[in-house]
Amino acid sequence: MLPSLKTLSPLALVLLAGPVLGGCATKSYVREQIAPVSARVDTLETQLQATDGTAKQALTEAQAASAQAQQQGQRVDQINGRVDGVEQRLQEQERRGKRPRH
Repeated sequence: MLPSLKTLSPLALVLLAGPVLGGCATKSYVREQIAPVSARVDTLETQLQATDGTAKQALTEAQAASAQAQQQGQRVDQINGRVDGVEQRLQEQERRGKRPRH
């Protein structure tokens, strides 16, 4: 006589579930496996924070240098305008035949 389906179903379930349930990892095993990765992530986060701080400081310094360069450029433009004015007066005096004052 063949076994009925009712008796085979629980037996089949136990046979199939055994290997699957036996492969579950314990919490301690997972912690052991994750610990090195977690330590590396912590190290990289620290390095990233340091790099971010350095980048922000460099940006601040670059912005300050840019503002200073812009101010110096404006000053050079003012001086160039004054020099152009002096040159024009000298040329006018030379055309009139006058000597420049010393």
